[in-house]
Amino acid sequence: MNTRSHVKHMSRVVLCAGLSLASAGLAQEAKEGGDDTAELAKKLSNPIASLISVPFQYNFDHNMGPDDKGSKSLLNIQPVIPISLGEDWLVISRTIVPLVDMQDMPYGDQSGMGDVLQSLFFSPKKPTANGIIWGVGPALLFPTATDDVLGGEKWAAGPTFVALKQSGPWTFGVLANHLWSYAGEPDRNDINATFVQPFASFLYRKTYTTFGVNTETSYDWDSDAWSVPVNLTVSQMLKIAGQPFQIVAGPRYWLDSPDGGPEGFGVRVGLTLLFPK
Repeated sequence: MNTRSHVKHMSRVVLCAGLSLASAGLAQEAKEGGDDTAELAKKLSNPIASLISVPFQYNFDHNMGPDDKGSKSLLNIQPVIPISLGEDWLVISRTIVPLVDMQDMPYGDQSGMGDVLQSLFFSPKKPTANGIIWGVGPALLFPTATDDVLGGEKWAAGPTFVALKQSGPWTFGVLANHLWSYAGEPDRNDINATFVQPFASFLYRKTYTTFGVNTETSYDWDSDAWSVPVNLTVSQMLKIAGQPFQIVAGPRYWLDSPDGGPEGFGVRVGLTLLFPK
Protein backbone atom coordinates (compact mmCIF):
# COMPACT_ATOMS: atom_id res chain seq x y z
CA MET A 1 0.00 0.00 0.00
CA ASN A 2 1.50 3.38 -0.97
CA THR A 3 1.64 6.43 1.30
CA ARG A 4 -1.42 8.07 -0.23
CA SER A 5 -3.41 4.92 0.36
CA HIS A 6 -2.18 4.88 3.97
CA VAL A 7 -3.43 8.45 4.53
CA LYS A 8 -6.82 7.71 3.02
CA HIS A 9 -7.10 4.35 4.77
CA MET A 10 -6.24 5.79 8.18
CA SER A 11 -8.70 8.62 7.60
CA ARG A 12 -11.46 6.10 6.96
CA VAL A 13 -10.44 4.25 10.13
CA VAL A 14 -10.70 7.46 12.17
CA LEU A 15 -14.12 8.24 10.71
CA CYS A 16 -15.67 4.80 10.71
CA ALA A 17 -14.27 3.20 13.85
CA GLY A 18 -15.73 5.74 16.25
CA LEU A 19 -19.04 6.11 14.44
CA SER A 20 -19.69 2.39 14.10
CA LEU A 21 -18.79 1.72 17.74
CA ALA A 22 -20.50 4.71 19.32
CA SER A 23 -23.86 3.13 20.10
CA ALA A 24 -22.26 -0.01 21.52
CA GLY A 25 -19.87 2.07 23.60
CA LEU A 26 -22.64 4.19 25.11
CA ALA A 27 -24.56 1.07 26.09
CA GLN A 28 -21.46 -0.33 27.73
CA GLU A 29 -20.94 2.91 29.66
CA ALA A 30 -24.26 2.43 31.42
CA LYS A 31 -22.82 -0.71 33.00
CA GLU A 32 -19.38 0.57 33.97
CA GLY A 33 -17.80 3.20 36.20
CA GLY A 34 -19.08 6.50 34.89
CA ASP A 35 -17.05 8.65 37.31
CA ASP A 36 -13.79 7.17 36.06
CA THR A 37 -14.84 7.79 32.46
CA ALA A 38 -15.73 11.41 33.22
CA GLU A 39 -12.32 11.92 34.82
CA LEU A 40 -10.61 10.51 31.74
CA ALA A 41 -12.59 12.93 29.57
CA LYS A 42 -11.48 15.79 31.83
CA LYS A 43 -7.85 14.72 31.58
CA LEU A 44 -8.05 14.74 27.78
CA SER A 45 -8.85 18.46 27.93
CA ASN A 46 -5.41 18.91 29.53
CA PRO A 47 -2.57 18.61 26.94
CA ILE A 48 -0.06 17.66 29.67
CA ALA A 49 -2.18 15.32 31.79
CA SER A 50 -0.44 12.31 33.33
CA LEU A 51 -2.12 9.95 30.88
CA ILE A 52 -0.73 7.89 28.00
CA SER A 53 -2.81 8.58 24.90
CA VAL A 54 -2.48 8.15 21.15
CA PRO A 55 -4.65 10.59 19.19
CA PHE A 56 -5.27 10.18 15.46
CA GLN A 57 -6.42 13.58 14.20
CA TYR A 58 -7.65 13.98 10.62
CA ASN A 59 -8.12 17.41 9.01
CA PHE A 60 -9.50 18.14 5.56
CA ASP A 61 -9.13 21.59 3.95
CA HIS A 62 -9.80 22.79 0.42
CA ASN A 63 -9.96 25.94 -1.75
CA MET A 64 -6.17 25.86 -1.99
CA GLY A 65 -3.77 27.01 -4.68
CA PRO A 66 -4.04 29.93 -7.13
CA ASP A 67 -7.27 28.60 -8.66
CA ASP A 68 -8.80 27.38 -5.34
CA LYS A 69 -9.05 23.82 -6.71
CA GLY A 70 -6.51 22.21 -4.42
CA SER A 71 -7.18 20.23 -1.24
CA LYS A 72 -5.22 18.81 1.66
CA SER A 73 -5.82 15.77 3.85
CA LEU A 74 -3.70 15.73 7.00
CA LEU A 75 -3.58 12.85 9.46
CA ASN A 76 -1.63 13.72 12.61
CA ILE A 77 -0.53 10.81 14.80
CA GLN A 78 0.16 12.40 18.20
CA PRO A 79 1.33 10.06 20.99
CA VAL A 80 1.50 11.64 24.45
CA ILE A 81 3.67 9.89 27.06
CA PRO A 82 4.18 11.20 30.62
CA ILE A 83 7.38 10.23 32.46
CA SER A 84 7.72 10.67 36.22
CA LEU A 85 10.74 12.60 37.50
CA GLY A 86 10.76 11.90 41.21
CA GLU A 87 7.91 12.84 43.54
CA ASP A 88 7.22 16.34 42.26
CA TRP A 89 7.81 16.56 38.51
CA LEU A 90 6.75 15.07 35.20
CA VAL A 91 8.15 15.34 31.70
CA ILE A 92 5.44 14.93 29.07
CA SER A 93 6.52 13.87 25.59
CA ARG A 94 4.17 15.07 22.80
CA THR A 95 5.06 13.99 19.26
CA ILE A 96 3.26 14.99 16.07
CA VAL A 97 3.83 12.75 13.04
CA PRO A 98 1.97 14.21 10.01
CA LEU A 99 0.83 12.14 7.04
CA VAL A 100 -0.16 14.45 4.18
CA ASP A 101 -2.08 14.05 0.92
CA MET A 102 -2.17 17.09 -1.40
CA GLN A 103 -4.44 17.05 -4.45
CA ASP A 104 -4.78 19.34 -7.50
CA MET A 105 -2.00 21.70 -6.47
CA PRO A 106 0.20 23.65 -8.95
CA TYR A 107 3.11 21.26 -8.34
CA GLY A 108 0.84 18.22 -8.80
CA ASP A 109 -0.44 15.64 -6.34
CA GLN A 110 1.84 14.74 -3.44
CA SER A 111 1.52 12.30 -0.54
CA GLY A 112 3.86 11.31 2.25
CA MET A 113 5.12 12.17 5.69
CA GLY A 114 5.74 15.76 6.74
CA ASP A 115 8.18 17.18 9.28
CA VAL A 116 7.91 15.67 12.78
CA LEU A 117 7.49 18.00 15.78
CA GLN A 118 8.69 16.77 19.18
CA SER A 119 7.79 18.71 22.34
CA LEU A 120 8.88 18.02 25.92
CA PHE A 121 7.05 19.71 28.79
CA PHE A 122 8.52 19.75 32.30
CA SER A 123 5.56 20.14 34.63
CA PRO A 124 4.96 19.92 38.41
CA LYS A 125 2.69 17.05 39.41
CA LYS A 126 0.49 19.36 41.46
CA PRO A 127 -1.21 22.58 40.26
CA THR A 128 -0.24 25.93 41.75
CA ALA A 129 -2.13 27.35 44.75
CA ASN A 130 -4.60 29.07 42.40
CA GLY A 131 -5.15 25.93 40.33
CA ILE A 132 -2.88 26.67 37.36
CA ILE A 133 -1.38 23.68 35.57
CA TRP A 134 1.71 24.54 33.56
CA GLY A 135 4.61 23.04 31.65
CA VAL A 136 7.62 24.38 29.79
CA GLY A 137 10.39 22.87 27.71
CA PRO A 138 11.91 22.53 24.23
CA ALA A 139 10.22 21.98 20.88
CA LEU A 140 12.23 20.30 18.11
CA LEU A 141 11.33 20.12 14.41
CA PHE A 142 12.93 17.36 12.35
CA PRO A 143 13.13 17.48 8.50
CA THR A 144 11.53 14.07 8.02
CA ALA A 145 9.32 14.99 5.04
CA THR A 146 9.39 12.43 2.25
CA ASP A 147 8.98 15.15 -0.40
CA ASP A 148 10.37 18.69 -0.44
CA VAL A 149 6.88 20.22 -0.88
CA LEU A 150 5.66 18.48 2.30
CA GLY A 151 8.28 20.00 4.60
CA GLY A 152 10.76 22.79 5.06
CA GLU A 153 13.99 20.72 4.83
CA LYS A 154 15.20 22.57 7.91
CA TRP A 155 16.14 21.58 11.45
CA ALA A 156 14.47 23.92 13.95
CA ALA A 157 14.14 24.33 17.71
CA GLY A 158 12.76 26.70 20.29
CA PRO A 159 10.79 27.01 23.53
CA THR A 160 7.29 25.72 24.15
CA PHE A 161 4.91 26.15 27.07
CA VAL A 162 1.37 25.40 28.14
CA ALA A 163 -0.75 26.85 30.93
CA LEU A 164 -4.34 25.98 31.82
CA LYS A 165 -6.92 25.92 34.58
CA GLN A 166 -9.67 23.39 35.15
CA SER A 167 -12.62 24.57 37.20
CA GLY A 168 -15.65 22.30 37.46
CA PRO A 169 -16.65 21.27 33.91
CA TRP A 170 -14.57 24.06 32.32
CA THR A 171 -11.01 24.02 30.98
CA PHE A 172 -9.26 27.17 29.73
CA GLY A 173 -5.70 27.43 28.57
CA VAL A 174 -3.08 28.21 25.95
CA LEU A 175 -0.29 26.23 24.30
CA ALA A 176 2.46 28.00 22.37
CA ASN A 177 5.88 27.56 20.83
CA HIS A 178 8.39 29.43 18.71
CA LEU A 179 10.74 27.74 16.26
CA TRP A 180 13.95 29.01 14.67
CA SER A 181 15.81 26.99 12.04
CA TYR A 182 19.50 26.35 12.69
CA ALA A 183 20.50 23.91 9.94
CA GLY A 184 19.25 22.32 6.75
CA GLU A 185 19.10 22.98 3.03
CA PRO A 186 20.58 26.45 2.40
CA ASP A 187 18.29 27.16 -0.56
CA ARG A 188 15.10 26.73 1.52
CA ASN A 189 13.47 29.51 3.54
CA ASP A 190 14.53 29.85 7.14
CA ILE A 191 11.99 29.02 9.85
CA ASN A 192 11.08 31.83 12.25
CA ALA A 193 7.52 31.06 13.32
CA THR A 194 5.28 31.44 16.36
CA PHE A 195 2.41 29.07 17.14
CA VAL A 196 -0.30 29.99 19.68
CA GLN A 197 -3.26 27.75 20.53
CA PRO A 198 -5.77 29.17 23.01
CA PHE A 199 -8.40 26.58 23.91
CA ALA A 200 -11.55 26.19 25.97
CA SER A 201 -13.83 23.24 26.64
CA PHE A 202 -16.90 22.23 28.63
CA LEU A 203 -17.45 18.67 29.89
CA TYR A 204 -21.02 17.43 30.26
CA ARG A 205 -20.33 14.71 32.81
CA LYS A 206 -23.61 12.80 32.49
CA THR A 207 -22.80 11.69 28.96
CA TYR A 208 -18.98 12.20 29.03
CA THR A 209 -19.33 14.67 26.15
CA THR A 210 -16.88 17.57 25.71
CA PHE A 211 -17.62 20.70 23.68
CA GLY A 212 -14.47 22.51 22.63
CA VAL A 213 -13.17 25.49 20.69
CA ASN A 214 -9.62 26.50 19.80
CA THR A 215 -7.59 28.42 17.31
CA GLU A 216 -4.26 27.17 15.97
CA THR A 217 -2.64 30.45 15.02
CA SER A 218 0.74 30.48 13.31
CA TYR A 219 2.71 33.55 12.30
CA ASP A 220 5.73 33.48 9.97
CA TRP A 221 7.89 36.45 10.96
CA ASP A 222 9.98 36.35 7.78
CA SER A 223 7.11 36.30 5.28
CA ASP A 224 4.62 38.22 7.47
CA ALA A 225 2.02 35.46 6.90
CA TRP A 226 -0.75 34.32 9.22
CA SER A 227 -2.50 30.93 9.43
CA VAL A 228 -5.60 31.07 11.63
CA PRO A 229 -7.97 28.09 11.61
CA VAL A 230 -10.75 28.00 14.23
CA ASN A 231 -11.92 24.55 15.33
CA LEU A 232 -15.27 23.70 16.93
CA THR A 233 -15.42 20.13 18.21
CA VAL A 234 -17.68 17.69 20.03
CA SER A 235 -15.86 14.79 21.72
CA GLN A 236 -17.39 11.62 23.15
CA MET A 237 -15.75 9.27 25.64
CA LEU A 238 -16.54 5.59 25.11
CA LYS A 239 -15.40 2.28 26.50
CA ILE A 240 -15.64 -1.15 24.89
CA ALA A 241 -14.38 -4.34 26.52
CA GLY A 242 -12.63 -2.19 29.12
CA GLN A 243 -10.69 -0.12 26.55
CA PRO A 244 -11.45 3.61 26.82
CA PHE A 245 -11.25 5.84 23.77
CA GLN A 246 -12.61 9.17 22.56
CA ILE A 247 -14.03 10.18 19.21
CA VAL A 248 -14.18 13.80 18.06
CA ALA A 249 -15.70 15.65 15.13
CA GLY A 250 -16.45 19.21 14.11
CA PRO A 251 -16.04 21.98 11.54
CA ARG A 252 -13.08 24.29 11.14
CA TYR A 253 -12.99 27.71 9.51
CA TRP A 254 -9.99 29.61 8.18
CA LEU A 255 -9.98 33.24 9.31
CA ASP A 256 -6.67 33.81 7.52
CA SER A 257 -4.06 31.83 5.60
CA PRO A 258 -0.99 32.49 3.42
CA ASP A 259 -1.34 33.00 -0.34
CA GLY A 260 -2.53 29.73 -1.84
CA GLY A 261 -3.52 28.39 1.58
CA PRO A 262 -6.92 26.94 2.50
CA GLU A 263 -10.02 29.10 2.65
CA GLY A 264 -13.50 28.73 4.09
CA PHE A 265 -14.69 25.64 5.95
CA GLY A 266 -12.94 22.36 6.54
CA VAL A 267 -13.53 19.42 8.85
CA ARG A 268 -11.75 17.72 11.74
CA VAL A 269 -12.42 14.21 13.04
CA GLY A 270 -10.37 12.10 15.37
CA LEU A 271 -9.94 8.99 17.47
CA THR A 272 -7.90 8.92 20.69
CA LEU A 273 -6.82 5.66 22.31
CA LEU A 274 -6.29 5.89 26.08
CA PHE A 275 -4.04 3.80 28.30
CA PRO A 276 -4.71 4.82 31.91
CA LYS A 277 -2.53 3.34 34.64
